[in-house]
Amino acid sequence: MHFVNAKGILNAHNGMNLYRGCTHGCIYCDSRSDCYQIDHIFEDIEVKQNAPELLEDALRRKRKKCVIGTGSMCDPYMHCEAELKLTRRCLEIIRKYGFGASVLTKSDLVLRDIDILKDINKRVKCVVQMTLTTYDEKLCRIIEPNVCTTRRRYEVLKICKEEGIPTVVWFTPMLPFINDTEENVRGILNYCFNAGVKGIITFGMGGMTLRHGDRKYYYAAIDCHFPGLKQIYTQKYGYDYHVPSDRGNELINIIKTECESHSVMHNEHDIWKYINDMPENTEQLQIEF
Repeated sequence: MHFVNAKGILNAHNGMNLYRGCTHGCIYCDSRSDCYQIDHIFEDIEVKQNAPELLEDALRRKRKKCVIGTGSMCDPYMHCEAELKLTRRCLEIIRKYGFGASVLTKSDLVLRDIDILKDINKRVKCVVQMTLTTYDEKLCRIIEPNVCTTRRRYEVLKICKEEGIPTVVWFTPMLPFINDTEENVRGILNYCFNAGVKGIITFGMGGMTLRHGDRKYYYAAIDCHFPGLKQIYTQKYGYDYHVPSDRGNELINIIKTECESHSVMHNEHDIWKYINDMPENTEQLQIEF
């Protein structure tokens, strides 16, 4: 990993990425795409070492409380976070200034910060979002090799529920001919329902994208683990950006039906609103020094 001083930390939607690059090794990772202009080896993590100072300055100047999100591009709980604790320091600042928090991760390291997340949720609002892609543990080890398996993430979701922290699951991406099966969908749904998640984001059973940068990495991985599948992809999709499953409509109908019968949100607009809406009394919170 290497360290840099960033010029800013919050984007227009109050999201932040404390790192650039990732060590989870997910074969489908869109963040490898050239369009994000990561000009270093993807696994050589760029650490925005001044992120806490930038965040504190930004939150001190904000006139209106909001939910601060992290994890959209790079997981805030990748391996180096165990040592650096950059995410934890930023959560402490979010708590200090009375803002809400939303984290998206695949890692059980998020449990290290359960004390802060729980406290933020009691005072304002906190939502833990977790990506689940496959019910099959062996398949999980292939497509997401360097992060905890789906079963462990399910356990994390249950712990969050026990601690009173609401959760949302990103059930994405759907990889054609790999995890686009009814068995997989129902297995993930059972995990979600048993863990009491508030919503499931599917992007319409999409989320699988291939463009310059990540396409080469993905094809090398499926060539290794699924011989012959690359040829099927190239013939079917060519250089398309969106790579939809032929079973998408069938699977999304299962998800909609099951979510509605379990009172779990599946409409993305409703879920984003749930994540980002702030309680009405947050303006009265006092800053702790």
